[in-house]
Amino acid sequence: MRKLVKSTLLPLALLYMFSSSCNWKETQPIVEEQTIVSDTLKHLGFQSPIFSSKTTNKNQHSTLNGAVSEFVWQIFEDKKGNYWFGTNHDGILIYDTQTLKQFTATDGIGGNAVRAITEAKNGDIWFGTSKGLTRFDGQEFINYTTEDGLIDNEIWAVEIDSEGVIWIGTNGGVSKFDGSTFESFQVPKPNLSNVEPMLSENRVSDILITSDRHIWFVNDGYGITRYNNSDFEFLTTENGLTDNNVADLFEDSKGQIWIGTFYGGISTYDGTTFKNYTKDGKIEGLEAYNFCEDRSGNVWFSAENFGVYRYDGKKFTQFTTKDGLATNTIQSIYEDHKGQIWFSTWDGISLFDGKEITNVSEKEAWTK
Repeated sequence: MRKLVKSTLLPLALLYMFSSSCNWKETQPIVEEQTIVSDTLKHLGFQSPIFSSKTTNKNQHSTLNGAVSEFVWQIFEDKKGNYWFGTNHDGILIYDTQTLKQFTATDGIGGNAVRAITEAKNGDIWFGTSKGLTRFDGQEFINYTTEDGLIDNEIWAVEIDSEGVIWIGTNGGVSKFDGSTFESFQVPKPNLSNVEPMLSENRVSDILITSDRHIWFVNDGYGITRYNNSDFEFLTTENGLTDNNVADLFEDSKGQIWIGTFYGGISTYDGTTFKNYTKDGKIEGLEAYNFCEDRSGNVWFSAENFGVYRYDGKKFTQFTTKDGLATNTIQSIYEDHKGQIWFSTWDGISLFDGKEITNVSEKEAWTK
């Protein structure tokens, strides 16, 4: 367990030095990706080696003062109003309502790829990184690894249940953490043929704790395993799931489960029946994820290369670069306390203020 006391979050001068070294990206013409070898690998954090340079992208948006060299995995606003950004390569950034500051592995966090952010009831912020589980208690970062009992250091999901137990999805399976002790939790897999895991057959890439306290696990290539505190149930293509390579799970305010997949588009599940909107022709894009429900009850999600969709309970509305998005490839969607919807793209961060989508820096000056 590694600790580093931080009474103030990085000196502003250091941040300025780092930002200045990356400012070239803000001023150079960027090309929109037209041909991508694997959208799936790109979403998982691997950059594609083949790009077309035919079209100049005029919509490049904020990269948080140049600090983000690739993309933002997660956007999160805590109870105090601090904005946290987990990146694919550049660690964590925080806007503490006064200044934007950056932390990397050298500052005490686990790894520089930060794929999960959540807040405990006591205000501690937890991060799932590429090299362990990291906690920030307001003063210091504390990192937990396999040396402390974590099942695997490559983390993809972090959720906290009603009892305060932290559930961690990793490349090697699931760990539970009560604040002092890690416990491995065995998630069974269905007996399937022709399974094609993307990274690891033991990887749990997403965890959803629903309002009925059931826990849903996404097993790499094995569909979904649902746990109800006593029994396990499998949801796969054999009983209605469109694709066993699940990308994202979400429960909306009505208790309906949204399922995004890599090859089967978007579905909803009411506990009995699956409904697939991609197959029905309501939306485009087989690879879909990044759910967010706004304060009006609209459900937002992204479709790889087709921008984002908003569902108001009756119809789907599509937003693309024509509507102001920096790119049609979205990595995360988040609503802040102002009701603004943030979109992390492959060319910076876009923002929807309820009327239009623009460069986030036009609405939040500190993101320039």
